[in-house]
Order: sequence, then C-alpha cells, then structure tokens
Amino acid sequence: MRKSEVLAAEAVSCLNKALCRLKDIWEEIGIPEDQRLQRTDVVKNHIKNLLDMMIKEEESMKKRLLSSIQTCRTDMEKLCLQLQIPVFEEEDGISILQQEKNIRTEVEVLMKEKNRRMDQLKALLEQEQDLCDILCSLPYAIAPDSVPSLEQLENFRQHIAKQNEEKAKRYSEFTELKKQIILHMEELDHLPETSFEKDVVCEDEDSFCLSRDNITALKLLLCQLEERKAENEATCESHREKIQQLWDRLQVPHEERALFNEHMVASRKRNLEALQTEVLRLEKLQLQNIRNVTEAIRSEISVFWEKCFFSIDERQDFAPYFSEDFNEELLALHDAEIQRLKQHYEDHRELYEGVQKWEESWRLYLELEKKATDPTRFTNRGGNLLKEEKQRAELHKNLPKLEKKLKAQIDAWEGEQGREFLVNGQEFLQYVAEQWELHRIEKEKEKAERHLKKSKQTEEDMLYGTAVRTPSKRRFLGTTTPVKSRKLNATSSMSSGTSNSTMRSVYGGTVCRSPVPRLLLSANKTPAPRTPGGSKPPHPRVRGCNKENEVQFKGTPMSGALQTPPCPQNNCSMASVASTYSEFLRDLVSTESVQSSETCPRPPTPRSSTAS
Repeated sequence: MRKSEVLAAEAVSCLNKALCRLKDIWEEIGIPEDQRLQRTDVVKNHIKNLLDMMIKEEESMKKRLLSSIQTCRTDMEKLCLQLQIPVFEEEDGISILQQEKNIRTEVEVLMKEKNRRMDQLKALLEQEQDLCDILCSLPYAIAPDSVPSLEQLENFRQHIAKQNEEKAKRYSEFTELKKQIILHMEELDHLPETSFEKDVVCEDEDSFCLSRDNITALKLLLCQLEERKAENEATCESHREKIQQLWDRLQVPHEERALFNEHMVASRKRNLEALQTEVLRLEKLQLQNIRNVTEAIRSEISVFWEKCFFSIDERQDFAPYFSEDFNEELLALHDAEIQRLKQHYEDHRELYEGVQKWEESWRLYLELEKKATDPTRFTNRGGNLLKEEKQRAELHKNLPKLEKKLKAQIDAWEGEQGREFLVNGQEFLQYVAEQWELHRIEKEKEKAERHLKKSKQTEEDMLYGTAVRTPSKRRFLGTTTPVKSRKLNATSSMSSGTSNSTMRSVYGGTVCRSPVPRLLLSANKTPAPRTPGGSKPPHPRVRGCNKENEVQFKGTPMSGALQTPPCPQNNCSMASVASTYSEFLRDLVSTESVQSSETCPRPPTPRSSTAS
C-alpha cells in the first residue's frame, strides 16, 4: 500500500473521530437533533468546499504544467530550428511534471547557446565593421539578427582573419610607400599640394584609409615622383656632361672645378638650378673662346673617327672640320657632329668594340708569331715561353670564332643600315682576309730568307768546315774530350797535346776541327794557322749539310780545302799541313785512298787549325 493511500485512510479516520467528538460535544451541550443536523451539514459542506478547492488548485497546476510543456516544446522546436540542430527527443512513460522539467531544462540550454552565438556574432560584426572602415571593403554576407550556425561563425572568423592579414599587408605597403614618397619629396624639394598628398604625409598612419584605390593612388604618386626624380637626374647628368665637356674645352683649372663638386653628385632642385647656371656661364665663356673650343671638339671628333674606323673620304665629308673661319655657326656644326658621332658609336658599340678586339688580338698574335721565330727565347728561365705558346695557340683558335661572330653582326648591321660596313674605307671581311694573306706572304718570305741563309751557311761550311756541337748529357762547362789522331804520312802527325786539338763548347760538348786546313799554293811558305769555325752556333740541320759536303768534296780538291771522311771513332782530324807541293800530292793520294776504303755514317768533323 502506498503512503498516499495510508495518509488518505488516516485523513478519513481523523474525519470520523472529529465527527464523533462533535457529536459527543453536542450531546453534552444538549443541542437538539435538528440543530445537530444543521451543524453536521455545515461541517460536511465545509469539508467538501475545502476538498473541492484543493482539487481545483491541483487541476489548475496540472493545466499549467501541460501548458508549460506545450510552450517549452514550441520554444524548443523554434530554438532547434534557429540553431540548426536536431529536435530534442522526449522520453516515454514519464509523469507530466518530469516531462515539463526535462523540456524546460532543454529550452534553457538552447537559449544559452543562442545567446552565446549571438554574442560572438556581435563581436565579429564589430571587428568587421572596423576592418571595412579601414579597408573600405564590403561587409560579410551574414544576417546580424539571425542566429548563425557554427559553420557560419567559423567562416566569418576566417573571413575576419583574412581581412586582418590584408590590413597588415596594406599597412606595411602603405608605410613603405609613404617613406619613399616623403624621401622623394625631400629630394625634389616638393611640398604636399593636394589633399591626398597632405593626408599621406601629414595625417596619422592609423587614420589613413587603406583601400585599394588609395594604395593604387599611392603607387601612382610614387611613380610620378620617381619620374620627376629620374627626369631631374637625367637633366642634371646631361648638364654635368655638358659642363665636363665645356670644362675640358675651356681648360678650366681643377681648383675652380673642385668648388663645384657638390653639385656634380646630388640631383636636388638647388643642384639642378646651380648646374643650369653653370652651363649658361660656360656657354657664354665658350663663345668668347670659340677657336680653342672648336679645336678641342675637333680632337674629340678625331678620336671618334678612329673608334668608328672612318676612312679618309668619310672624314673629308665633314667639311667644317677643315675650315679656319671660327664662329658660332662653325662651333654649332662641330657640336652637332660630335653628338652624332657619339650616338652613332653608342648605337653600334658592340660591333665597333668587336672589331677593336679583333685588331688587338691580331696585333698580339703577330707579336707572338714574331717571338716564336726568335732563337733567344729558348734562354728564358721564367716560364714565359710556355705561356706565350699557349696564348698564341689560344689566339689562333679564337680569331676565326671572333671573325665568324663579327661576320654575323656585320650582316645584321648592313641589313639594318642598307650599306656596307667599312673599316678605314674597306670592307672588314676583305680587310681581315688581306691581313691573313699578308701574314702568309710574310711567313713565306721569312721561310725563303731562312732557306737562303741556310744555303749560304752550307756554302761556308763546304768551304771552311762545319762546327758540330754534340749535345752533352748535362756535362759541366770546361770539360774536354781528347781528339784521337791518325798518322797519314811520314811528315804529318797528329798533335793531340796542342791547345787547338780540343775546344770547350758552350753546350758542354766537343768541337772538332776540319781534317784538312786551307792550303797555300806556295810550297816554300809555311801555312799560318786558321781561325776555327767553332765560334759559330750549331746549325739545326748540320747532319744533312755535312752529308752534302761529303758528296761535293769527295775527290774535288779545286775548292781550296779537302774533306776526308771521318774514321769509325768519329774523332779523327788531320793536324799537319805538307810543307812542299810534292808532300801535298802524296798526302792527297793517301787521303783519297783512305776515303775510298772507309765509310762512316756521321758527318765530317771540323778541321784542326794547328800546323806542324
């Protein structure tokens, strides 16, 4: 049995006891029966009214609970729709009171979520409004009165983060542009004139609108200032070049130039004004010194004629160059001509520099070719010989490449100019071919001269003997090799102990004498000793020359000297001369017999100058 039923039974028992007590009291008092009935009816009605009132109140509470449930259910559905979340599912089999409590609690939670989202949306909207005011951008597409979803709030946050990044970027760009604008204005001595320039320079940076239009306007303003600065610099540079030319022409002293150095560097407004004033002053001074200035310009024109490889005819085309009537008109013509030549040289600088490079390389190549034929270069101990050979080989390899490159440039130049490219009045490629041809002819001429010189040397060797220097294996200077002797007859003998039997060679080898000295026709005179040919440098092809001597002198004593073939030991020589003509004949016969009986592959040895 439930407690409520027990309490109800107790209430009924109390009511019965109360009625019994009232009955006893009424009996004791002696209240009549009809009054007892009335009083009992009053008690019954009172209890009934009390219970009815209680029932009515409870029923009213039930209605309120049901109404609250309905209201909370409606609010919950609305909040779920606004918050874009699924509707709360109610539990089955619970009392009205519990159901109302659950729904009401859920509604409170949803309401808190709604308020939280609306607060976040409000804060984000305030941030966006500030960014829109600074960046002059359109607001984000979100309703400020509706409850945003979590996804919408996240997208809104990302949008504001991007706007903040854009703000930082534009602010950095603005500060940099502002710094450059202020710097250019200071260099140009320019004061802000328009309201926009004043806002940029004078106003606070945080209050400046960082719109795209303003950033674009800042860039445009900076470009205008840069153009003005570039124009000023170009004008100043032009004035400086003009001043430098006039200084050089007028021969202005360096002390006076040094006083003007400040304006030769900077390009501010005051510098430009000072440069313009100086140009006017120098031009007036130039008019007073027309002759000297014109001569100075002619020197410059001559330099550019050389740089541009003008021929004599091209130079003579400028007739004022040769005029002696110095006046302003002549000076103006010279000024125009030097400007034309400078522009012409600048327009074709690469081509002219290529031609100049070829000429320098060609001159260097000819110098190295000349050094290559110089015998003294082998005495070099500094390693220059190898360097020169490498440089000569490199030039010989690079010159055709450079000519090929210049040919392509010249073809392009001729196609553009519609005329031939001339170097000193001659086609460059023809000029190059002639230089190579002249070089070839010169080499052939040198070769012929060497051949002629060798022939003369051969004749001398045939007449007076050949000085053969045998290369040594690093023998010390001063070492001597004894010359072995062979006795030819009773009166002639080899004098191996004499001073002329051996020679010290500068190459560390041995120098041998010709076996037969030059003979005198007089039989009663003693032949004087002859100076040996050992002082001559060794001929590079002495072996071939000696073979030729062996062929020519074999059996021909008419040339005044007799060559005998060497012995197998390669160091025999005749040391004495016959004192009489009969002895000479006997020696001759003996020599011919020796020549016919012996052969030797080596060339004949030089003769000895000693006489017995």
